[in-house]
Amino acid sequence: MTAFRRNESGSTIIEYVLIASLVSIMIVVALSVIGTDLKAMFAAIVF
Repeated sequence: MTAFRRNESGSTIIEYVLIASLVSIMIVVALSVIGTDLKAMFAAIVF
């Protein structure tokens, strides 16, 4: 039982997955905002 509690490799993988998912969500949100701003900017230049 003590060996099972000392094994932390599963929890480290879960932490890395959570960090990677948060970073990917932040990238998607940032690109969405930048894309909307660029679309409005190019629409203003054309018209």
